[in-house]
Amino acid sequence: MDTAKGSGALDEALERLHTSGPERLGRLTNHAPMVVEALAAHGRSRSVHRWLDLYEPKLEEFPTSVEPVTDTNWPTALGDPRRAADWIAYFSRALAEQPWRDLLAVWWPRLLPGMYGGSTHPVIRVGHAVRALVDSEGSGGSGPRLTELAHGLGYWAARHRPVSGIALLPGASGAGDSLDAVPPISEPRGGFPDRLARVDRLPAWAAGVTDPDEAERRLTELVRAATHRYATHGHGEATMLVHAATAPNAVLRTLPALPRSLWVPSLHAAWTASAAVTSMYATADPVPYVSPGRVTAEEVVERALAHGDEHVIKLTDTAVDVGDEQALAAALRAVELSEPLR
Repeated sequence: MDTAKGSGALDEALERLHTSGPERLGRLTNHAPMVVEALAAHGRSRSVHRWLDLYEPKLEEFPTSVEPVTDTNWPTALGDPRRAADWIAYFSRALAEQPWRDLLAVWWPRLLPGMYGGSTHPVIRVGHAVRALVDSEGSGGSGPRLTELAHGLGYWAARHRPVSGIALLPGASGAGDSLDAVPPISEPRGGFPDRLARVDRLPAWAAGVTDPDEAERRLTELVRAATHRYATHGHGEATMLVHAATAPNAVLRTLPALPRSLWVPSLHAAWTASAAVTSMYATADPVPYVSPGRVTAEEVVERALAHGDEHVIKLTDTAVDVGDEQALAAALRAVELSEPLR
């Protein structure tokens, strides 16, 4: 296994990807920036370009600009997917003028209420970008990684979509029990936006949390519970249920780069996202899943890489963060349930 956190392979891959748009086929997400960062973070930098060669036919050209986003007109551009190029240009300019943590502190609370747009992929992309930047600190920084943060934030701003009108139900004390208590939507059909519009009831888990340290602890608990749950419930929708774990994990890995005052609202938004995905793609009957023998994190990463599917690799990335046997079993379950990249 090669060491990758300081490797130039990730920067080269990001430069290669920044000529492509954040989406394809109208609204499907370009997962490549997230996957190459995950591979590099887990010591697979030598595989980054080989994987990207397989994925490259799915990439589309960078979108055209409509009108520049500015410090005064940005509210009117928020949530307009036609403005993705404008938003990416805006954040690229801003990151050239100020430290990335300062920019993130300003824009995280503006974007957080709309983390549900783009099937939660924008916040996930930002989480990967933040980890890459943190890993490069002390080595002079990285232009491609700053550009990647601009692309992630720009995609988030363009797909910004708040949710409202959700009735709060009694929640259980634990994240796992509260996810089990999430009611399914009334008509489970259509794509992510249609299903999201039908989410109207969710348990009020962690609603009373006000302490930042407790928020971090609860968010860690949520990521673990959602990852564990995939092992027994992933068959309900092998691809989309991945986001019940990867979206809150993107928020969790971003917390250290944020002011502590933003940790509590981050927890609440992450819970809503995880619970909403659980509601949208609920399955009535869990299926017991036993890992085929004891495996190491390194072995699971190798299996995910050999499989190649972008969601499998990203769930594996989160499962390794969680680090226990049930989490690794969830990653192996994703390998079984998903179509491999060819």
